[in-house]
Amino acid sequence: MATGRYAQGRLFLRRQDGKRKEPSIMKVQIPDQLKADMPPTQWGKMLAATPVVMAVIATLLAGLASSEMTRAQYDRALAAQQQSKAGDQWSFFQAKRLRGALQRNSLDLLQSTVELHPLTAAALKAAAEQLPAPPNQPEAAKVRTEILAALDSTAGRRAVSCLERGEVPQVGAGPLPSPAIQAALDAVENLKPEPEIKPLLAQVSDKALDEALRAARDHAQAFDTATKPVNTAIDQLETRVARQAAARQAIASTATPAASLTRDFTAARLRYAALRYEIEARVNQAIANLYELQVRKSNISAERHHKRSQRFFYGMLAAQLGVIISTFAIAARQRSFLWSLAAAAGLLAIAFAVYVYLFV
Repeated sequence: MATGRYAQGRLFLRRQDGKRKEPSIMKVQIPDQLKADMPPTQWGKMLAATPVVMAVIATLLAGLASSEMTRAQYDRALAAQQQSKAGDQWSFFQAKRLRGALQRNSLDLLQSTVELHPLTAAALKAAAEQLPAPPNQPEAAKVRTEILAALDSTAGRRAVSCLERGEVPQVGAGPLPSPAIQAALDAVENLKPEPEIKPLLAQVSDKALDEALRAARDHAQAFDTATKPVNTAIDQLETRVARQAAARQAIASTATPAASLTRDFTAARLRYAALRYEIEARVNQAIANLYELQVRKSNISAERHHKRSQRFFYGMLAAQLGVIISTFAIAARQRSFLWSLAAAAGLLAIAFAVYVYLFV
């Protein structure tokens, strides 16, 4: 009986006389059904991987849709914060306009009831020097000394100069926005429809808008810094002039020219305050308008990301449809048509997602 052994993948048989027969090679035949299930061609391998590829694409599109929705929510929240800041500036604007109107109304009432004269530094100094200072009235001497010292100080001279001219300290003209920002501001101010405002805002970059807003805030801070010493000096002078009138009244016990000087000082202060509040209100209005542009840009960006999220979601559904079709194709073993349809759906989903990402 012949015996055999394997050597280097070949089968050797020995006869009973000990001689070795010629080796025979065993060939493996792949069943036709297995070949049909595992297409050997490159196209067949690509079709076999279609469900996996579609699942990956669907997951990717789902992530993009979620990301776009998150960015839309962030832009909405940012727009709400910017709207709050704009509301603060509008509140300042309204309050200062109201204060300015009150100052002008008080000035008009004062001018219509009493006779007023232009306020001058010489009149203030002369009234202080002519104030009697009897030994039994130490307050009068103290007031006279304080007024003369205030008038000789730098802040006092500057304050009286502003009252005489009816002007506020100059800090230069406000910052001029770029032409693109100015065009958007004009469109909003003129109540243009939203479709006309969007193209104008598209030409305004976030960086340019931030720089314009920073410049407007710096201008407001510079104005506050320039007027603060003058405002403080005017308040102190008003208090001392009132004390001077009270001291002169206590000494003379009758009406004196000091009362007229007090009215003149009050009228000059009201005129100065009305102008200051008007300028501050306009500064706050400029800042509020820039914030309003930021709010609109954030809302437009939120709408864009929300729309992109919807389109990515539709692309994800198409990719999932490809997975379902390819799965049914495997179950039905009709890959020639259904798998091609699944692959086409996946390609359309990819092309649609690229279109949304680039152009929407």
